[in-house]
Amino acid sequence: MSQAHEYAQQHHDRFVEQLQELVRIPSVSTLSQNKPDMAQAANWLAEDMKNIGFDRAEVMPTNGHPVVYGEWKGAGEEAPTVLVYGHYDVQPAEMADGWSHEPFDPHIEDGFLYGRGAMDNKGQLIAQLKAIESLIKTGGSPVNLKVIFEGEEETSSINLPVFVQEHIDMLSADVCVISDTGMREVDQPQMCYSLRGLTYMELHVTGPSHDLHSGSGHTIHNPAQALAEIIAKLHDEDGRITVPGFYDDVAELDAKERALMNEDAPTEEYVIKTTGSPTTWGEPNFTPAERMGARPTLEVNGMVSGFYGEGSKTVIPAKAMAKLSARLVANQKAQRAFEQIRDYIAEITPPSVRSELKLLSKGEPAYTAPDTPSMQAAVRAYEQGWGKAPTFNRGGGSIPIVADFQQMLNVPVVLLGFGVGDGVHGPNERFLLEAFKRGVDTAIYFYEEVGKGL
Repeated sequence: MSQAHEYAQQHHDRFVEQLQELVRIPSVSTLSQNKPDMAQAANWLAEDMKNIGFDRAEVMPTNGHPVVYGEWKGAGEEAPTVLVYGHYDVQPAEMADGWSHEPFDPHIEDGFLYGRGAMDNKGQLIAQLKAIESLIKTGGSPVNLKVIFEGEEETSSINLPVFVQEHIDMLSADVCVISDTGMREVDQPQMCYSLRGLTYMELHVTGPSHDLHSGSGHTIHNPAQALAEIIAKLHDEDGRITVPGFYDDVAELDAKERALMNEDAPTEEYVIKTTGSPTTWGEPNFTPAERMGARPTLEVNGMVSGFYGEGSKTVIPAKAMAKLSARLVANQKAQRAFEQIRDYIAEITPPSVRSELKLLSKGEPAYTAPDTPSMQAAVRAYEQGWGKAPTFNRGGGSIPIVADFQQMLNVPVVLLGFGVGDGVHGPNERFLLEAFKRGVDTAIYFYEEVGKGL
């Protein structure tokens, strides 16, 4: 065991205490009242980086919440450079959502740390930061390090691409590592090698100029009903998206990749058990793992119209709105997907109402081949830190900046996830502390493997 690993073992309890300190800061990026908390979290990270021994550690402004940037260049000019990304912002959380304890008052129970951000992404961010500390405090890292922590990942990283474009030289690296993914079981690590892109939209349907008495029914088309009719036409009975051309750019899976994706994949029974749904649903020719990672989606995230308070109010609403999102896979483009959906909705909108589809945000899909040198360095790191080689999967979610890093910095991105737990974006978010401990070790091994050369 190297000195860095011994240091991590000796200081594990303090690392957990520091993670709890950060979780206590309610750094909710989407709520304006939490702006001071966002600044506090950014300053906390910068101060910790200074204490660790970074050559540079500062909070840098953007048009939104700040970026925390740090550098350590003690490995020398000939050594490779690793760019480390994480995010310190979290989703909103309150007791009314179903939490058993205050979401920003972390507690440990049955080996799990509970609290908003415990896993997404403060726990995994701190695992990376403490791995770096373990190396710097015991003689130095075998690689040069650049660290960028953002505060807007949960709001689609709106300002980060501009920051990256303005600081390309500062952020240049040989490989980027991100710990913001997870695994189903602590004894079987998983490596995510693909993330879906995202097109987020609002669909507005309008009819009369104002709400009408429901006795006017069957004289005008109810916008709420029209919205439901439009949405119902976006999929066929098997779950296939009916938007013309939507699948044209989707890369087909070959037999080798299908086998790779399904090696340790969730079964139909597992999906039913963990979701509480009566059964699974979706394209019948694809497994749950393939539907979640290799096939695009078009989902309804919310609908609102008319009166929905207590009691009754018999009206025909003047308008209706739905939030829609499309998760996109490799080769698809976010703007093109939006235009295809927009044009199809315009085509199927009844002449008795008006519709408008608004694009709110977008992000491109990302893909890194599992057999690349940087990914294989991560495999070796898992083998040493976890004691077992990882299986591979395509992620169903999105990390908006991954594709931007790949395109703007021309750098391979490795998703070195440590997340074991649940409740992410929901109540009772938790992170298994054994996974946190192994994560610190695995990150140290990753830097050591990269230091040997890619």
